[in-house]
Amino acid sequence: MIFPCIDLMDGKVVQLVQGREKALEGDAPEEMLRRFAAFPEIQVIDLDAAMGRGSNDDLVRAIASKAAIRAGGGVRTAERARALVEQGARKVIVGTSAFTRTGINEALLAEIRDAVGRERLLVAVDSKGGRIVVKGWQEATALAAEDVLGSLEPYCSGFLCTYVDKEGMMQGTDLDWFRRLRAATSLELTAAGGITTLDDVRALLGMNVHAALGMAVYTGRIRLEDLAALLA
Repeated sequence: MIFPCIDLMDGKVVQLVQGREKALEGDAPEEMLRRFAAFPEIQVIDLDAAMGRGSNDDLVRAIASKAAIRAGGGVRTAERARALVEQGARKVIVGTSAFTRTGINEALLAEIRDAVGRERLLVAVDSKGGRIVVKGWQEATALAAEDVLGSLEPYCSGFLCTYVDKEGMMQGTDLDWFRRLRAATSLELTAAGGITTLDDVRALLGMNVHAALGMAVYTGRIRLEDLAALLA
């Protein structure tokens, strides 16, 4: 599977570099949905909710009414996860709140799993410098991604794994890291961060890893027509 990404900030579609600097604004959500129509599912992240400065709930709801989505951003409670499902999300992505500095937040993950169902829950495992990072990728934990996937499996149906070192930089990704992650779990695995070329996408699909694409699509580095052809 290939998931085009819609990241929302201040009511607009944006792309950030390293989760901090806004690199560009996309077209209106309706136009992005038209462009992404060939893809079965779209990934939607509410960056304002993730940063704790409001939300784009109305936009998420509008997008979900027109396309199948997996949604994340600011999922810190079972209530927030349930709200995203009620807004139309097929799957909910939990990131920062899934972890503590030293381990997995098992109590919260169990609560969210019980609220929306394990099959609807994805855990975002974002890595920078070999360690899982949280809070907008600003704070490192003591955990390595490949070491915790197995322990997370009882709570979710899959993982969104971002190689933050190259996120938004259009410099390629770390395929060896994704191979190690693929070997660490049998659950669904989606790669993000630095995916720049069709060869990157082919390599990921070849190892049974989905690809979530943002900057490469928005800048035209990878053409949507070529991506759609890979799914044919």
